[in-house]
Amino acid sequence: MSHTTSELLLPAGNFDKLKYAFAYGADAVYAGVPRFSLRTRENDFRKETLAEAIDYTHELGKKLYLTMNIYAHNAKIKGFMDEMERVLQYGPDAMIMADPGLIHLARKEFPQLDIHLSTQANCTNWASADFWQDQGVTRIILSRELSLKEIAEIHEKVPDVELEAFVHGAICIAYSGRCLITNYMNNMDANQGTCTNSCRWGYNFGQKSPSLLQLESEDVTQFPEPYQSPGDGFFLEEPKRPGQFFNMKEDEHGTYMMNAKDLCSIELIQQMKAAGIVSYKIEGRTKSVYYAAMTARSYRKAIDDVEAGLPFDSKNLEDLIGIAHRGYISGFYTKDPKEYGQNYADPSSQDFTHQNAGMVIQWDPATELLEFEIKNQVRVGDTIEIISPPKLVTITIDALFNARKKSVAVLHGGTGRGYLHLDQDPGEFTVIRKVLSLARGVESGLEKSENADKNGEALADRVGFIDLQALTK
Repeated sequence: MSHTTSELLLPAGNFDKLKYAFAYGADAVYAGVPRFSLRTRENDFRKETLAEAIDYTHELGKKLYLTMNIYAHNAKIKGFMDEMERVLQYGPDAMIMADPGLIHLARKEFPQLDIHLSTQANCTNWASADFWQDQGVTRIILSRELSLKEIAEIHEKVPDVELEAFVHGAICIAYSGRCLITNYMNNMDANQGTCTNSCRWGYNFGQKSPSLLQLESEDVTQFPEPYQSPGDGFFLEEPKRPGQFFNMKEDEHGTYMMNAKDLCSIELIQQMKAAGIVSYKIEGRTKSVYYAAMTARSYRKAIDDVEAGLPFDSKNLEDLIGIAHRGYISGFYTKDPKEYGQNYADPSSQDFTHQNAGMVIQWDPATELLEFEIKNQVRVGDTIEIISPPKLVTITIDALFNARKKSVAVLHGGTGRGYLHLDQDPGEFTVIRKVLSLARGVESGLEKSENADKNGEALADRVGFIDLQALTK
């Protein structure tokens, strides 16, 4: 199927993720420049690697945007501009930037450069969009805090600037990423490229009475039992930093500001298009190749369906639920998420309906053995789905073999390579996912509905951690 003017934009933390993103339907990818991007530790594009990746992208007729979106201190300005001059030799299609001063310098030094305004710049209104267009910015990656109504007004007031919006992925403690908690807890500046994901650490919860103002002079920590009503004096303490208290507001469910659910806006593509969005962005440079493939696959189909005038296919949402996540919300696009946007029960990502079993390496026609890298445990008798860009095949595993091709009943994740029988070559960029039992899903927070499928209900109507359809009404 030919792609439309609506752009599907995927993260590329390394070359493999880039290749899989394109194979499964991405029109463009964004990759970071080490030291000058907010995911410093997950940028594998350096010199020849970056040049090769850009050449590969352009051979496919696709685009690669380079992320250099830090807010620089004085000491980084010269290095930033030197790096900018170097990477522009490789021909990226645009630079994603946030710092007004660096944008100003880049526009003077490289006037033909396409600049996309990072979500880090927190563009939340049409006046800001108009301002940035006057500065030479060609695309604005909108703040995650905006509603669809607000986006539509920005498009109406500033129709000549492209609008990009996040549609899927993890949400920072500050939705648009201007987070200070890493600075506060770890003396590392997220806006200098060194986010330590402090919002996802383990914390002890405690209370001091009557006030946190006395904490520095007192050394007694009291954990309330039974639970006391919210009020002054609640705090978090990171276990490796005893005595360092972080002021919080809590209720009996937990900490509101930590551990937001993941964004999932696949049901809103039609409304986002109508509001003026031209690029649908998926978060996740730190995520796996499997994540890149599955999200690209689902959103590609959803975007193409919208362009073709077809109704929403709930199967696209079902595939996304099969990816490990912390529960899904639609963010601020439809309403203020508040409490429903938090996951109190499962702070880490969970597998609900499917699990990444492995990445296919090759198929041997002589033996009909499929070699794959084992990501999670698989057993003889498991139902698996073998997914390639053009198709999905469901089989029950009748035999497994370890790296020495010895027959085994189980292969454990992270133990290297394994083999299974398959009577046909699945092709390039194939992944394997295991179908999990509904019972396991129930244990993880899903609500069981035995008659859901035959009653024609969408999956969103029968899972306890997501109700996107209700949010759009």
